[in-house]
Amino acid sequence: MTAYQIDVKGTGRNTQSLLNEALRLQNEYEKNFNRNIDRLWVVFDRDSFSANNFNSAVYRCKDHQPEIGCAWSNEAFELWYLLHFQYLENAMSRMDYPSLIENNLKPILGNDYRYKKNSEEMYALLKEYGNQANAIRYGKRLALSYGQGWDYANQNPCTMVWKLVEELLELNE
Repeated sequence: MTAYQIDVKGTGRNTQSLLNEALRLQNEYEKNFNRNIDRLWVVFDRDSFSANNFNSAVYRCKDHQPEIGCAWSNEAFELWYLLHFQYLENAMSRMDYPSLIENNLKPILGNDYRYKKNSEEMYALLKEYGNQANAIRYGKRLALSYGQGWDYANQNPCTMVWKLVEELLELNE
């Protein structure tokens, strides 16, 4: 029998300090519990971070041994939510996402629905009304549209959250 332990730590940090904190937490855990962490993931947005800062964080994840999973989004995590409802390929500001999320949920939940950042109900709403398989497919399609480009900061819109979700789904099988 295989057992999994998944710990989620929200830090509200920028890209580089988030990576530093993830590695610190990994070292602390491995030292305190004398157990290796098999897979480490970080999740962050482009937001308003400089292109260099954002790209450097993605490269650092790829270059780390073992590779750190990097579920980045450009410009914001909310792109992942939107992909549950529709495919988007036009660059947009993270400020546009809340109204687009509302536009997809108001026909179901009523005109009083307002998107709230970090809402604990979002997962349940996406599970009930969104389509995770489409979100994964659309996320892959966006990633492929940029080819092998290494300037992640200019890949807008794009998200790699689908990679993390696929890995979690595999654990469930």
